[in-house]
Amino acid sequence: MKNTNKVAVVFTGGTISMKIDPRISAAIPALSSEEIMSMVTNIDKYADIEVVNFDRIPGPHMTPKRMMALSKTVKQLTLREDITGVVVTHGTDSLEETAYLLDLTISSAKPIIVVGAMRNSSELGYDGSSNLSAAICTAISEHAKNKGVLVVMNNELNAASEVTKTHTLALDTFKSMEFGPLGIVDNDEVIFYRDITRHVYIDTEKIETNVDLIKAVVGMDSRLIKFCVDSGAKGIIIEAMGRGNVPPKMVEGIKYAIDHNIIVVMVSRCPMGRVLDTYGYEGAGRSLRNLGVLLGGSLPGQKARIKLMLALSTTTERDKIKEIFDKGFYQ
Repeated sequence: MKNTNKVAVVFTGGTISMKIDPRISAAIPALSSEEIMSMVTNIDKYADIEVVNFDRIPGPHMTPKRMMALSKTVKQLTLREDITGVVVTHGTDSLEETAYLLDLTISSAKPIIVVGAMRNSSELGYDGSSNLSAAICTAISEHAKNKGVLVVMNNELNAASEVTKTHTLALDTFKSMEFGPLGIVDNDEVIFYRDITRHVYIDTEKIETNVDLIKAVVGMDSRLIKFCVDSGAKGIIIEAMGRGNVPPKMVEGIKYAIDHNIIVVMVSRCPMGRVLDTYGYEGAGRSLRNLGVLLGGSLPGQKARIKLMLALSTTTERDKIKEIFDKGFYQ
């Protein structure tokens, strides 16, 4: 009997497509989409698969403009009546950034799953095939509808807006540390324990790539901030200390950026918790907010940058960008 479920699997590369090249004794993208799918045994019992060969690059080679092209491809697939859900394979180094961009730019009830692998196909315990099978099972699940973009790795379901890579080699590297996973994939059954109640959508097909990310550390001054401004930055993300505070010598640079009509958004370098203008000393959150710095909630720096890139593609007005960042509790 023919499957009523059809899943588009969009291949972009990453470790899931890699094997060891004996000439250099290191892993490179080498597997074709057909070779990867051949390792996902018995998946034909669950869904018909349509392969889309988008790219074959490692995660660090992904770019914001390529992400937007991927978003357009995925969006077009979700509009097709015969497609139940979409799975995107991706390198894990930049997976959370691409997943978050897809989450912000696609408004669809259909499941969209981003998946990768931590071990290449030449290693013992290659996890690519099991992760991909779990992703496909999620893509056909009725329970996965209206959840936004999900990241499925190690049989855990995480929201793209919450998840981050936490370990350089662990199979369970992708975690939503603040809130925990949305659910699990257990014996091919998709089980959700909680839901995403607030979702942010930015209606754009463009992206402003001139957005920089600066991490605050002890004794830092304003040189990097001024360099970014003078080099043409349209926005700057400051990964501040703790609740949202920076060394006092950074304040001059932040003011310099704001005086040049650069949008400055502050997040925390801490892995959990949101920024807030709790403190009032020089360089603290209250003084920075009074200067015009926007607060980025509990987003990590890399995701705040993606959000600001998209926001700036729709408007350069500070108040409108503030509205975009204020939407949702954690996004």
